[in-house]
This record gives sequence, C-alpha cells and structure tokens, in this order.
Amino acid sequence: MTGALLLYSGTFMRYAFAVTPKNYLLFACHFVNSGSQLTQGYRYLNYWNFGGREASLETRAKAEAEEAKGKGGEMLNAGMEKGQEALDKGKGLLNEAKAKVSK
Repeated sequence: MTGALLLYSGTFMRYAFAVTPKNYLLFACHFVNSGSQLTQGYRYLNYWNFGGREASLETRAKAEAEEAKGKGGEMLNAGMEKGQEALDKGKGLLNEAKAKVSK
C-alpha cells in the first residue's frame, strides 16, 4: 500500500505542474504525503529487514527478565519468612512437649 500511495503522490505532483495554472496546493499536499509514505516505508524495512524486530524483542525480553528477577526475589523473601515462622512454631511445640514429658 505504501508503494502504491508513493506512486500516486508522485504522479499527482507531476500533474500539479503540468496543468495551467500550476496547482501549488495540490503539489504541496502530495509532497507531504510522499514524505510520509517514504517514512512509513523506511520504518517497515527497518523493522522487518534491518534488525529492528530483533532489537525490539531483545529489549522486551531483558525488561521481562528483570521484572521476573525482582518478583523471584520478593517470593524468596516471603518464603524465607514463612519458613522461619514455621520453624519457630515447631521449636515452641517441641519445648511444650519436653515440658509435659519431664513432669
């Protein structure tokens, strides 16, 4: 579609100067459209052919890895706290059992 619009704009830029009187407004509109289509074409080629997609995926993967790393650390700390609580409770129950046995 970008190629078709680029040809269309080029044709009408030429037509804008071929008619009498010259139509500068038509030329300006199609000149801006040609610039936009060239920019879109460059963006497409950069993403799909010149490594833009791989760079985008790599950046996203690094960000997700850092996020997962942060969440993993939080989960580890929470697990350690719960484990310590369970250990303390177990020690308390053991001491209670020892006290009952010694009576």
